[in-house]
Amino acid sequence: MTADAMRDAQDPWWVISSAAVALHGVVPIEVGDVDVLMSVLDALRAMDRLGVVPIKDGTSSLFRSTLFGRWETPPLVVEIMAGFHVATSAGWTEVLPRTRVSRPFDGRVVYVPDRAELSRILRMFGRPKDLERVRLLTS
Repeated sequence: MTADAMRDAQDPWWVISSAAVALHGVVPIEVGDVDVLMSVLDALRAMDRLGVVPIKDGTSSLFRSTLFGRWETPPLVVEIMAGFHVATSAGWTEVLPRTRVSRPFDGRVVYVPDRAELSRILRMFGRPKDLERVRLLTS
């Protein structure tokens, strides 16, 4: 459903976090939701088409997005993020992958950062579950 919903995107988009780790073929991995990074314009169009209302206060002490919404129709919630940043020792740092690897899934294509970049992103997040995902990706 995510690949279908993103098919009209004009700019690159990526699945990150646990779903991206799973799409790299890592097992076992628990996937609680699907995190999608995309441009603000594509996120606005996708949310409008899907009936997703942007969440006004999607900021936490660790993450913030210019635009954030939760698509709750699929079996796994899809979190759509644009202008996504993580708090680091250097301040708020934008998460915008440079690599884009296509992965087939259920007859469709989804995109993820390559393993090395995904590991760097997860390390930047720094939570225990993210560091465990790094371990699984690199073992």
